[in-house]
Amino acid sequence: MSKFFKITATLEGISLLLLLFVAMPLKYFFDLPQYVRVIGMIHGILFIGYMIIATMLKTEESWNNKKFFEVCIASIIPFGTFYIEKKYFKSI
Repeated sequence: MSKFFKITATLEGISLLLLLFVAMPLKYFFDLPQYVRVIGMIHGILFIGYMIIATMLKTEESWNNKKFFEVCIASIIPFGTFYIEKKYFKSI
């Protein structure tokens, strides 16, 4: 499960960066909102998957509340999921 979480975290982090630094500028500077719709939907699905897997891992691996909170908050901060991967999942 940890390996699957690591993959999901990477994809979720990439999708957030694409949304913030590619799709949003295209929408507001070039009037191309379709990229936000597509990348936003992909990011939303990955975000939900990230949170579900994090919740499952909290139970499965007996994470304390602090670690779980850090993992959850990292999903809304740009580059946060990459930091969590390095901090908690580098040996996988």
